[in-house]
Amino acid sequence: MTTAEEARGGGQTLAGSGHDPVRVQRWAVGVLVTIQVIGGLGVGAALSVGGLIAEGLTGSQSWSGMATTTITLGAAVFALPLAGLAARRGRRPGLGTGWLIAAVGGGVAIGGTQAGLFPVFLAGMALYGAGTATNLQARHAAADLAADATRGRDLSLVVWATTVGAVAGPNLTGPGAAVARPLGLEPLLGPLLFSSTAFLLAGVLTFVLLRPDPLLVAREVGGNTAASAGKEPPLESLRLIARTPRALLALVGTVASHTVMVAVMTMTPVHMSHGGAALTVIGVTISLHIAGMYALSPLVGWLSDRIGRIPTLVTGQVVLVVAVAVAGTSDHREPLVMTGLVLLGLGWSFGLVASSAMLAEALPAERRPGAQGVTDLAMNLGGASAGAMSGVLLSVAGFGGLNAFAAVFVLPVVVLALWVRRSGPVPAS
Repeated sequence: MTTAEEARGGGQTLAGSGHDPVRVQRWAVGVLVTIQVIGGLGVGAALSVGGLIAEGLTGSQSWSGMATTTITLGAAVFALPLAGLAARRGRRPGLGTGWLIAAVGGGVAIGGTQAGLFPVFLAGMALYGAGTATNLQARHAAADLAADATRGRDLSLVVWATTVGAVAGPNLTGPGAAVARPLGLEPLLGPLLFSSTAFLLAGVLTFVLLRPDPLLVAREVGGNTAASAGKEPPLESLRLIARTPRALLALVGTVASHTVMVAVMTMTPVHMSHGGAALTVIGVTISLHIAGMYALSPLVGWLSDRIGRIPTLVTGQVVLVVAVAVAGTSDHREPLVMTGLVLLGLGWSFGLVASSAMLAEALPAERRPGAQGVTDLAMNLGGASAGAMSGVLLSVAGFGGLNAFAAVFVLPVVVLALWVRRSGPVPAS
């Protein structure tokens, strides 16, 4: 048993650090769960109205996907700086700063919409993307001190915590309108107002409660203070991933799962709206989709700990194919659209949880933050590209064609998974 394993397994205070890794892990997971509930509300609140606001400002369906696309691009832009900040100073400043930037973004988006300035709205959405990046990076914080046997469980608990806020968020269109009107704001801006408030609270709580910092304690447990942490160039992290088969599979699995999900989810509110669906029905559909993403993640984490990361990842890809088949053939039949979106979220959950645990296990602890930042960057770039094309694809090929396009991204994951299983584990270097 290594020193780190002994400290985690025995619950003993690490000499010279004053911290019990087991207790720190329990506290950190509890804090992260609480913050994810609040931050998840911010992430989910704007999902059902962003595309509608963009379409209203531009008068074009083709531009309606730019709201989600810009959020995802913002998440990509902030992924590396926030990961770098975490690597240098710990998870607390990395996550806390991300939430506060997102709060500012919500305010900018509200001002741009109210003034009828589409570029300003998009600038706000880009800053809002820091909230998405932070929401996703919290799962890595849950894995910092986790034992290998329970890493999937701990990570998935933090992913699951987003459920409460994220599912409630898309259903705040009505209450949001009630709050927005007395303030002289457009009704659709109510959810963005809720988002900014939730992000601000999440940021404050992160700075106040996430002490001691799990990443810094993990380095103490490993006997590595990592003086050079955060200084590794992104290209070097990418090279490390490329020469570590399981890390490469984790990256490809994360990117593909997210790309499929974003491509279809982005245009679903617009597709349903054109079919005559009420805003409340659209909100319920997106809520069910988000429930699929997060609600069963503890089960997914448990499954990945029991049957392995690769079988769980491949199962997720199968679920994604079924999801796009159901959604793509639904036309405007709302029950089928809802079913497809729930399965879409569930497939994403399988992919994200299994890939994130696999990435953490495949690389040395001191090099994980850089690789995690690169993976989240690639993940959000994939989602942003899919979101940017989704509006055009919907206009040209319809909702069925959009779903068929999304299904293609599953193929490289399955092929690479088969190759990794046959080649066997290769030690990270």
